[in-house]
This record gives sequence, structure tokens and C-alpha cells, in this order.
Amino acid sequence: MSEINHVRNTDATTSSTPAIEIDNLSVWFGHGHDRVDAVKSANFNLPTGASFGLVGESGSGKSTILRALTGLVKTWQGTMRVNGHDLGKKRSKDFYKQVQMVFQDPYASLHPRHSVDQVLSETLSLHKFKNINDRIEKLLTDVGLGPQFRFRYPHQLSGGQRQRVAIARALAPEPSILLLDEPTSALDVSVQAEILNLLTDLREEQNLTYLMVSHNLAVVGHLCENIAVMQNGEIVEILSVEDMRELKSTHPYTQNLLQSSLGFVREEC
Repeated sequence: MSEINHVRNTDATTSSTPAIEIDNLSVWFGHGHDRVDAVKSANFNLPTGASFGLVGESGSGKSTILRALTGLVKTWQGTMRVNGHDLGKKRSKDFYKQVQMVFQDPYASLHPRHSVDQVLSETLSLHKFKNINDRIEKLLTDVGLGPQFRFRYPHQLSGGQRQRVAIARALAPEPSILLLDEPTSALDVSVQAEILNLLTDLREEQNLTYLMVSHNLAVVGHLCENIAVMQNGEIVEILSVEDMRELKSTHPYTQNLLQSSLGFVREEC
């Protein structure tokens, strides 16, 4: 169950080394009687170039896995590997060149007093890039904005435009892996589709690997090939999106989750 075998992008997943390996990962908060086990013995592998979703109810441990990967949670045990390298308690600059995260709320993740230019310049400078002006214009073009947005501030942008800036910032270090934490949940439905299409295009153009958290099965079905279903900190089932659409699941929790979300099924044209 821990292997992800069904992927559409076969050329991108021929590497024998997975982009992300999670082996017997447990994450907790607090100690003693106050301890809360947020993730319990999670296992999955994510091939290079694939897109994998973590789904489940709020509090099931989905986002905690992303936070453990990025080093934001220190209390964990097990094994996490990125591109074949074991992760310890601290993350190096090299890690953040390989792995970047896009957060749920683009307004909260952008400094309100920093222009788009400042946001992107700071990230590029931190990672020692040259030709920053050219890189900023390319990043804005890549996310469908353009240079006219360069000197605007977050309050001058729509929600979808802010999320495009957040994606541009994540792409600035030229990572191979994006962690997507509910990247469209704060957006209107029509804008969600635009951002999902953008992420799909970027993945194909830049051979990105996605690990995505969402409670929305329609969103996961649009972007991912496989999903892990989480309940109370445990991965109870891993299945392909095709099986998800056809309601082919073996675990009772997954079956209930799918039955309660039948509206996510999209009619074929």
C-alpha cells in the first residue's frame, strides 16, 4: 500500500529514487498527559514528477506531515527522505532550494507592506541568484501575471492574484518539489479552477513534484493521480484518483468520505 504505482506522467517517474519517502512517520505535540499524537506511523512514497494528495477531515494530520517535512515541527520520529537524502531536525539552504511550500491563505503569507517586487527580490537574493530583474519578470509571466503587477502591494491584488504571487515566490529558488497546503480553499470556485490549471501547467513545464493537502476531493481529483486518506492521524488507505472517482475503496472511512462527497464527480464531455 505504501507504493504509488499509478501515475500518468510515466517519463517523469522512471527515477529509482523517489522525490519524497515517508517511512513510519509519527508526529506529536506536547508531553506526558498533554501529548497529542497528530500523525501515527505514516508510510508513502512519491515518485519524481508525480502529484499526490493527502485528504481527510480537519485535524486528521494532513498539514502536520507537510510541516514536519519543512522542519516546522520538531517532535517526530521515523524516516523522511527528499530526493534520497535523510532529513534530520534541521533543514539546510539546499533543502529549501529543492522544496518550497504554498500556503492556504495568500494574504496572510505575503507581507502587507512589501510590494511584489520586494517579495520576489528578497527570495531570489536569499538564494544567491543573479539577474534578479529578469528573473522577476519571468516568474510573473510564468504564473500568468506579467510585469505590470511587479510594484503592486497585496491589498491591490485579488485573492487569485495574491496566490499567483505566492506560487511565483515558491518557484523563485527553482525547486523540484512543491508542498501545497490547501492552495485554493480561500478562493472563489471560478478562481480555484484557474489556479489548479496553472499548477497543472507548471508541473508539466517544470517537471515539478507535488504533495498536496486538501479536504476537497474535486480539487485533488483535478491535480493528483493518487491519494492517501487520513483519519485520526493514520493513513487508512492509498488509492488512485480513478478508483476514487469510481468509489472503489476498501476502508469504511474512505467509503463514507466518498459517499458524502459524490458531488465531486465530473461528467465526461
